[in-house]
Amino acid sequence: MSITAHLRHSVPLPGGRALVNGLAYEGRGGGQRRALLVHGHELEVHDVHEVLAGERAPTAVFPLPWPAWDRGVHSVSPDGSFAVFSGQRAIRAVDRRGNTLREYRHGCWGPEIGHPHSGDEQEVCRGSEHGSCRVSDDGRLVWAHVVGAEADTGGTERWVVLDAGDGRELARLPLDSVAAGSHHLSHPDGVHMGLCVGEGQDGVRLHWARWDGGKLTAWDAGASADRILADVHPGHPGFLSVEHYGSDLRLHALDGAVLATVEPEQADEEPLDWDHGCGFVDADTVIASTADPDDDPEAGAHWLLDARTLEIRGQVGYPARPAGGQVRPLGDGTWLTYDEESETLHRWSLSAP
Repeated sequence: MSITAHLRHSVPLPGGRALVNGLAYEGRGGGQRRALLVHGHELEVHDVHEVLAGERAPTAVFPLPWPAWDRGVHSVSPDGSFAVFSGQRAIRAVDRRGNTLREYRHGCWGPEIGHPHSGDEQEVCRGSEHGSCRVSDDGRLVWAHVVGAEADTGGTERWVVLDAGDGRELARLPLDSVAAGSHHLSHPDGVHMGLCVGEGQDGVRLHWARWDGGKLTAWDAGASADRILADVHPGHPGFLSVEHYGSDLRLHALDGAVLATVEPEQADEEPLDWDHGCGFVDADTVIASTADPDDDPEAGAHWLLDARTLEIRGQVGYPARPAGGQVRPLGDGTWLTYDEESETLHRWSLSAP
């Protein structure tokens, strides 16, 4: 069954691929949706709704503290007054002029244990491993995935909670992961934080935690081992995950219990896998993408699913040129796709505008 998508907006957005197919999207409670796009030596913050309305200018711009460091997943405070950067050897908060407000030093993400540093903070060590950080929705905390200093932890990774006001470490959780990279996902309840740690071909680790002001409570999402954390929705109690290699998509309770599972439909007897792009269009509908067996991004397909049972309702049909690649659902009944050839961002819905 084909379900027709209706085009709501189309706007040029150079570099916008990372908003849809990467980790440049930052959604928050209260409907705040932003794109954090790196252009040159700056991090540009765009309000997604303003972009779709035709506003090209960013709402805020922050100089990168380490211009040669092109990894890590960064975050911006809810009011846009400061950004927090996940560096190779530090978590650093800066204002819009680039002034350092707070810094939390940690071990080096470089893969060689005991490798020397020149003392130049701009030095980037070999390797592509990185961590991530996230400012809480109330702006009071910074959650960060870091690697410990060899002298005190032997380089063990850890998940830390920092005071956003003064940078103090409030709590830490040792991790057994050996990360290639990670990302955070803030739960819309404003209390829980998710952390997804990718270990390359070795798998994925998924954690949830909450901080009550005096105690950090954390747990592995047990049933979701080797699964990628995809999305949560304020009108739905669970979260979505995708199996590391795309064999199935699952809906979980917050403790990791599996509520529903779906495998991708097969086309022309060719095996298909779920891509990493999926999420809640609204509280009742999930959209997910399948990757083409020949890795042709334009040949991928998008599917609509029931948000409680994950039953496939049908394939999305787009007018004119199909929208390949991944999707970025906004949770308000719409979703985004990105045309890399024309560098255009498209917004779609199930109902006509």
